[in-house]
Amino acid sequence: MSQEENSGIYIFCGIQTEIDDGFGDIEIEGKKRELFPIRYKDAAFVAAEVPMKIYHPNKDNLLMHQHVVSLVMKQNDTVIPVSFGNVFQSKEDVGVLLENLYPQFEKLFPEIKGKIEVGLKVIGKNEWLESQVSENAQIEKMAEALRGKSEAASYYERIQLGGAAQKFFASLQKEVKEEVFNPLKGSAESSKVNDPIGEKMLLNASFLIDRDKEDEFDQKVNEAHDQWKDKVEFSYSGPWPAYNFINIRLTVENA
Repeated sequence: MSQEENSGIYIFCGIQTEIDDGFGDIEIEGKKRELFPIRYKDAAFVAAEVPMKIYHPNKDNLLMHQHVVSLVMKQNDTVIPVSFGNVFQSKEDVGVLLENLYPQFEKLFPEIKGKIEVGLKVIGKNEWLESQVSENAQIEKMAEALRGKSEAASYYERIQLGGAAQKFFASLQKEVKEEVFNPLKGSAESSKVNDPIGEKMLLNASFLIDRDKEDEFDQKVNEAHDQWKDKVEFSYSGPWPAYNFINIRLTVENA
């Protein structure tokens, strides 16, 4: 397949394979594009030929990238994630990159074969968080002292209140980590606590699990949710390739 003028090669993920079969078509910005492997030994990048430009991480483009990765995961049990938006000038450039990365891929393949990543975010419900704050005598006392004071007059008290609230919220995060994250951690191959997103998030965790134990892990998440459902919302996502457990940096040449 010859490459069009002013086109590039977009790569979606790495896989372990010794065959050159394609993965069907994907629509990229309104046009169907063939998905094909660019292979070196038993490693390959899943790629598509696209116009050579910067691809912005808007909703449609991100969903397109995720859709391809999910499609590949249904057909291959050893998938190495690649971040969104990597476009190379030619298949040859991708081949050179893959050859350079192969020693890392070779080590990773046995570690991630048959593994998937799932994510769990735990967000506190407003009513429960408010009830917890109202039960905290120190914060309630400080908040009461601030009512009716000018902002300038209460400047240092506001700083103190902020510190007390942060400390209190950290104690809630610790409780969720001990009662939700730690039991799930024991059922995972690997696990990681990521930085929370937003002021009400009590846990932002990733777990690497065996693909054939996904149902068993899902059940444990459901059990934890049943215990906490009156206090928090669970946002459970996946399966994904091991985004949070692999650290490979791609070097993309400037177009």
